[in-house]
Amino acid sequence: MSVMDIYVHLSSVYKMPLVGLGTYRVRGRDVIYTVIDESLNSGYRSFDTAAVYKNEEDIGYALNKLLPKYALSRSDLFITSKLSPSDNGDPQRIRESVLRSLKWLGTAYLDLYLIHWPGASGMSENSQQNPELRNLTWRTLVEIQKEGYIRSIGVSNYNIKHLKELLQNSYGVIPAVNQVECHPHYSQKELIDFCKREGIHVQAYSSLGTSDPTALLKDPVVYSIASDINVSPARVLLKWAVQQGIGIIPKAVNKKHIKENVELNFMLTSSQMETLSNLPQQKYAWDPTNVF
Repeated sequence: MSVMDIYVHLSSVYKMPLVGLGTYRVRGRDVIYTVIDESLNSGYRSFDTAAVYKNEEDIGYALNKLLPKYALSRSDLFITSKLSPSDNGDPQRIRESVLRSLKWLGTAYLDLYLIHWPGASGMSENSQQNPELRNLTWRTLVEIQKEGYIRSIGVSNYNIKHLKELLQNSYGVIPAVNQVECHPHYSQKELIDFCKREGIHVQAYSSLGTSDPTALLKDPVVYSIASDINVSPARVLLKWAVQQGIGIIPKAVNKKHIKENVELNFMLTSSQMETLSNLPQQKYAWDPTNVF
């Protein structure tokens, strides 16, 4: 079975492709059109964006133009967007943000909408207002979900503390997804185990590392395993996630990489998986640890 045929059944009852296309820092109408074209051609049906990426309108344009080319309809896609931290805790701005994303993406509904960050822009990470704002944001999204504008709601960059707090006052809706940094240099075992117990799907971002793009891809252990099984280091890192049932949204603008990122029809041995999971840990992206 191709990795593109694997779907995750979310707590919201909807299903989500295990693999999607990330679009962080992918900008420009022509660039996005080419990327979406090649992605659809390669079998991608899930697309991840966010208000802060400032590319929703161009993604919507590309999908509108390209779906007929591949005999696809909106129902064949899974589209995710995220709330800007600047709108956390403000019901009116949250609603406006959702409606704006719908307009720009050219769709009547979003398959998944995430709270992008557990804190609010312009507020200290240790502010005791953060829990109150998170609670208000979640309550507002639950209301909007009931109105049909969003099918599933979830969070991003939430740690166990934030999740426990949300689950204690979830207004009857648990997060369908927690999208977090996750890769062999930051394996997140405790968080993943917690999410599994609570029925929250973990989706990884930065699967190939970020701030130093060579640190993870050129890790000697990763490189050695890749050489042993004759695949690229990137594919080893992506397979490490999907073999655990962790969703991935690798970003790529190069046509070759777009195709290769879903050529994951191989298995890592239990020994290789264990070795990768026990590499020295290093975080590359946002760190929500200190968000009260």
